[in-house]
Formats: sequence, C-alpha cells, structure tokens
Amino acid sequence: QVKLIESGGGLVQAGGSLRLSCAASGGTSETYAMAWFRQASGKEREFVAAISWSGATTFYEDSVKGRFTISRDNVEDTVYLQMNSLKPEDTAGYYCAANRYRNIPTVKDAARTTDYDIWGQGTQVTVSS
Repeated sequence: QVKLIESGGGLVQAGGSLRLSCAASGGTSETYAMAWFRQASGKEREFVAAISWSGATTFYEDSVKGRFTISRDNVEDTVYLQMNSLKPEDTAGYYCAANRYRNIPTVKDAARTTDYDIWGQGTQVTVSS
C-alpha cells in the first residue's frame, strides 16, 4: 500500500514562498494522477492543484493560478507544490492525494475528492500578515 508523506510546511510572511513535497513510500505514485488539497480551520477541504501521471497536464484552483506550481519527479516518486506570493488566506493544512486514474480530463474531475484513494497526513502552512 502506497503511503504519502508531506513536508515543507511552516510559517512564512505574506509575499513569501514555500515548497511542499509529497513523497510516496511502500510503492510508487508514478501511475497515478496526483493533487494537492488544503483545509483551513473550520472550513471544508478544497482543491488546490493537480497533475497527470506524466506531468503533461496540470490544473489549478483559480485563487492560486499564477502563484502556485505543481510538478512531479517520477524517478524520485515525489510531487511538489511551489507556492509563491503567499497570502494570509493561503493558511491551511495542505494534503497530497493520489487519484485512482492516470489522467484527469477537466479541473472539475481534478477537484472531485471521491476520486482520490490515498491521502497523506498533511503539512501546515501559516502565512502571517
């Protein structure tokens, strides 16, 4: 069973940057599309970004477009989320997840949490104003 382990979260000032990593252990994530979700305190989990198994296709939630970049290294079995120009409203627990499919046709499909079978434990990102 593949396990996903996130790292890279922390406290950063508004306008700063962080890079989150999601490493797969106990198997390989290279056959899955992967995504990042986030959940702020008292709010529902929301989609952030997704990437197909090959890395050729990416999707982003509107509020992070132009600021966040999702990428993957299938040799290292790791998915990344580069976050730039961070805002206080980006504060949340960030979770990576493995989709049951290799490719994701649309952003609506990417945001469907029920299509993700494996979730990490999360890493906290706090952006101070």
